[in-house]
Amino acid sequence: MKRSTYTALWYLTLPLVLARLSWRGLREPGYRKHWGERLGYYGDLGAGWHTIWIHAVSVGETRAAEPLVDALMAAYPNSRIVMTHMTPTGRATGKELFARHGERLVQSYLPYDMPSMVRRFRRHFTPRVCILMETEVWPNLIAVCAERGVGVALVNARLSERSLRRAGRFGSLLTDAARAISLVAAQTEADAERVRSLGVANVEVTGSIKFDVVVPPSAHAIGEALRARIGARPVLLCASTRDGEEALILDAFKRMPVRPPGMLLLIVPRHPQRFDDVARLAQARALTLARRSDVGPVAPGVDVLLGDSMGEMFAYYFASDCAFIGGSLLPLGGQNLIEACAVGKPVLIGEHTFNFAQASDEAVAAGGAQRVHDADHMLKLAASLLRDGAVREAMGERAMAFANRHRGATARTLELLQRLIY
Repeated sequence: MKRSTYTALWYLTLPLVLARLSWRGLREPGYRKHWGERLGYYGDLGAGWHTIWIHAVSVGETRAAEPLVDALMAAYPNSRIVMTHMTPTGRATGKELFARHGERLVQSYLPYDMPSMVRRFRRHFTPRVCILMETEVWPNLIAVCAERGVGVALVNARLSERSLRRAGRFGSLLTDAARAISLVAAQTEADAERVRSLGVANVEVTGSIKFDVVVPPSAHAIGEALRARIGARPVLLCASTRDGEEALILDAFKRMPVRPPGMLLLIVPRHPQRFDDVARLAQARALTLARRSDVGPVAPGVDVLLGDSMGEMFAYYFASDCAFIGGSLLPLGGQNLIEACAVGKPVLIGEHTFNFAQASDEAVAAGGAQRVHDADHMLKLAASLLRDGAVREAMGERAMAFANRHRGATARTLELLQRLIY
């Protein structure tokens, strides 16, 4: 596909894109806000600063960007950061994480990838560099930056074999865009090799910025308060679960022959629009449900506690005894296990972790994580950990040691970026 064809398709499908945005807004009101930004209009979002642009699609990328944002703020005290997102949850997460930076950090939605809209964004904010987090490659965005001499960096980059095969289907569209990227800071050597195969010349391996995770100061206190509501019961956290996984977990929980006395299943879905759906799944199985948003203690007879809040994942880890990381029971690629390791929790993961392959494999090799075959196997291992405090504590210590060994990617990434920021 040529870029001209890609652009024409964008213009042809824009009415459908906007209709879908409106439809999503029926369930998630955040999608009905700031439409002008998606079309390249920014009102009084101020210009005139020395601007560094970071694009973080949604919640995971926004949280991953936190150490880099802090490092850039310290290294460039007279600059501001414009952070763009694609989802309301990503924007809300950024608002919470970066409020401390005040007017030095401005948030916006990324304009749709049409030349006119991207050019309006560039003229308004005049960024000196564009930093894309993890997997984002937008052909027109990259082309507009190149025509104006704005360097584009893909940082904390990961590219699975599956994603590489998908990229191949687009032919020259993505390879031309990849070749125009100024710098790629890859998480692993395997990621770097796959990126190089697309034609990117400047690729360095820096490790994952997610290992430099910043634990919010309030998270421990919030976690302890939640734990006080739960009491002394053993708690299995199922974190960032995806559609289809909760049903498997709840069915396996229901048929466990013997549970540790008082065992509580704490489920935190990846996407907030699914909170009510997950609640209905538990109730349909005659499991007693409580919500994080409820007031007061969690009753002893509650089987499932639904984590129906945003931005509290660290608190959920502190409130639990061990954690299963979602997105890995089904072929969805897995979610980030580093945060759980960083707070010293033993981790369980499924077999489908291709989005975090090296981190997952190394956590298992370090003894801080264990792989499970299916939901029944996961609950069996979790029950064993919940019964044996010494084994659980030792595994948690190994998980924390693994996370600490891999810190430092932010500093390496910042050193590379300084060559592009003028």
